[in-house]
Amino acid sequence: MLLTSVRCTLRPLYSLSSASSLAAGRRAMSSSFGANTYFLNPAELNTALKKNVHSKLSTAPKIIPLCASWFLPNDGRDGYETFKAARIPHARFFDLDTIKDPDSPYPHMLPSPEDFAQAMGKLGIRRDDDVVVYDTQELGIFSAPRVAWTLQVFNHPNIHILNNFRTWVEEGYPIESGEPVPVEPVDYPVSELDKSKVVAFEEVREIAKEQGKEGAEEVQILDARSAGRFNGIDPEPREDTGLSSGHIPHSISVPFTDLVDPNTKTLYPPAELKKIFESKSIDPSKPIISSCGTGVTAAVIDVALQRAGFPPEKRRLYDGSWTEWAQRVMPSDNLIKKTE
Repeated sequence: MLLTSVRCTLRPLYSLSSASSLAAGRRAMSSSFGANTYFLNPAELNTALKKNVHSKLSTAPKIIPLCASWFLPNDGRDGYETFKAARIPHARFFDLDTIKDPDSPYPHMLPSPEDFAQAMGKLGIRRDDDVVVYDTQELGIFSAPRVAWTLQVFNHPNIHILNNFRTWVEEGYPIESGEPVPVEPVDYPVSELDKSKVVAFEEVREIAKEQGKEGAEEVQILDARSAGRFNGIDPEPREDTGLSSGHIPHSISVPFTDLVDPNTKTLYPPAELKKIFESKSIDPSKPIISSCGTGVTAAVIDVALQRAGFPPEKRRLYDGSWTEWAQRVMPSDNLIKKTE
């Protein structure tokens, strides 16, 4: 049976690629893939899908491919249209532009636990299902980490990222197209948000003010935007907001594109990612906050840190990211920095 997308307005973890007690605890429900499979290659997913029967009569956990297609607002392409054009059979569409906090002025703030559960239920995803999140063929690893991170924050037990859909298509694995067949809604339980994975504006502002002062804890703020936006040279993509570009004081530029193979658009292997972070003097023993434009590609940094072996208790994501920062800091705070 083919499946449908969610077109609803909503308001407002974590599986590791390496063995750990945290991953084991959060995988209390059995996964179809076993341990050490946060990242899947197309062959692994295809083999598992062949063994996983999608039937109304079956109550066994399903493997649900979850399309996270999303494009920047100035791109001109539409995530749902790309989902209709080509997708993994039985995939469902997670719309980042609707499964969010509708009352926030910032684009992609997390939904409430109740609205997240409602969205998952409308997608026909049960709590014991294995969810495999994937990106567009055009962009490769881009928005899937944000959707996977959202599921982690709301403690869905079995989450994976496909590395990646472009390779899936190029290697000739099955795809389907057209308007999906409606999915049967289910009841998805409400789970509290894991606040240990999220950092809010007020805390980031205090960290930025205290950085470099004697006695202050060193917190590494990593920015996934392009170097031009980070340096205040290039404009922000949301032209209607009039946002200034620039960066949070003492933050480190880590463009998410540096973490992705330019040819395959897959996330680099752990050893290469570790070298990239080492080259930027990022210390795994110190706290890390990932940021970007609206909290989407910040999740690419977070999952790359995970893949490189950085401990989960040291990592958080700034949900509002630069779009919130540039609108909320006061000029007198001197908290928007540009390259001189």
